[in-house]
Amino acid sequence: MITSPSSLRRSERSRRATLDAALELCTDRGYGRVTVEAIAVRAGVSKKTIYRWWPSKGAVLLEAFVDAFVGATPFPDTGDIALDLRTHINSAVRLTSMPPCGPAYTGILSEMHYDDALAEAVQEQLVRPRFAAAEARLRKAQEQGRIPADADLPLAVEMLYGPLYYRHVLRKPPQDEAAVAVLVDHVLRSLGSGG
Repeated sequence: MITSPSSLRRSERSRRATLDAALELCTDRGYGRVTVEAIAVRAGVSKKTIYRWWPSKGAVLLEAFVDAFVGATPFPDTGDIALDLRTHINSAVRLTSMPPCGPAYTGILSEMHYDDALAEAVQEQLVRPRFAAAEARLRKAQEQGRIPADADLPLAVEMLYGPLYYRHVLRKPPQDEAAVAVLVDHVLRSLGSGG
């Protein structure tokens, strides 16, 4: 399992420099050509330092991606669940389809198919926490009476995120805001909600 050591043992400046360097290199060279050595040189840290904090380049890029993704894709609560879901999904589409995070995301998704430790880290650091946050936002709307009490919230989350991953993995053009609006409306209608 890939886990990040305690942040108390890391210099935040070196951590940030390493994460930024990894994303920059991924954008410049593509995921497959990024090496821990190149990350160390660009970040101005030693290779030993990187390996002390992360077990692989995939772990570095995953942490960089998760940091950016969580910060850029909040779950707002304006009281309008449809608007809030559109805002969130549109932010996710933008982040995963453009540099610097898009190339890292593509590489991570590809590499996790043959790197079990990275696959588990993706689940632990990205998928499960974001799934839980999305479900919590839907549950709040449910508690406010905007989504029926018997709605299958985990299925709704899969329906919201599924097209994003599908389009990315198959290298189809990302959804535009109009397509995201249709998706959100469809998911809410399928739950028996008008939004």
